[in-house]
Amino acid sequence: MVDITPAFTKAQEESKKLTSKPSNEELLELYGLFKVGNGEDFSKAEKPGMFDLKGKYKYQAWKDLVEEGVTPEAAQERYVKKVEELKNKYGFDANKEPEAVKS
Repeated sequence: MVDITPAFTKAQEESKKLTSKPSNEELLELYGLFKVGNGEDFSKAEKPGMFDLKGKYKYQAWKDLVEEGVTPEAAQERYVKKVEELKNKYGFDANKEPEAVKS
């Protein structure tokens, strides 16, 4: 089991309070770092179907980090840094109500 740091948990909440939406590439990077940072087992992930393009990109972002050998601890650190970068780039509103996540 992976120890989740308070900074990682805080960054997850803060990522939902950006005032503008990051690029798809940035969102995919966050997704991969989130999955690795939580210690989720990539080997048990179901490969997306042929027509699930969004799922394929998310799967690939996760797979790339696993193949790089990124540890959960390193992924958490990178996730926190990325959220800080995005807060500076896109703006941040601590009082913003997070939007519902679409699948």
